[in-house]
Amino acid sequence: MPSQIPASVRQRPLEDAIERVLIDADALAGRIRELGAVISRTYQGQDLLLISVLKGSIVFMADLIRAISIPHEVDFMATSSYGTGTQSSGVVRILKDLNSSIEGRNVLIVEDIIDSGHTLNYLVRILQERGPASLRIVALLDKPERREVQTQVDWVGFSIPNDFVVGYGLDYNEIYRNLPYIGVLKADVYRGK
Repeated sequence: MPSQIPASVRQRPLEDAIERVLIDADALAGRIRELGAVISRTYQGQDLLLISVLKGSIVFMADLIRAISIPHEVDFMATSSYGTGTQSSGVVRILKDLNSSIEGRNVLIVEDIIDSGHTLNYLVRILQERGPASLRIVALLDKPERREVQTQVDWVGFSIPNDFVVGYGLDYNEIYRNLPYIGVLKADVYRGK
């Protein structure tokens, strides 16, 4: 099957689409180690299940679970609220649900970015109905300027301005996830100029 990536993007080095690096790889690694230590202390001696919200949080989740020093399990959910745009539509769909029950378990949602808050608010409501012992949230990035729906977040890696960011798992049209940093995408990339 031919690539779905447009030729103009395939022929352009990934870094050429980045306006500036917002959070470099060293800062990401350091902050994730800190988050892992706090989470390990918080859940010491408890049953812990981390739920990664796919696809954007997969890189964060991979590094975070290695920074957590206590036994834990992982599971995955996939949601969509963006489609091919650069802003959340506010309509959330579950594309992949959990493989096991969370009833009576200590659940930690691992989210890549909190933007409008609609997706996270929806997930919290859905998961609370399933009877976990506790439900907390860790997010790598938070865009407080964009918040439309408030949700209590327990740990945040970085608060960022209202820029369209990619890298470290975050994408634009499924591209740029593999960049080792968080970068601001050039407007001409998503505006098609």
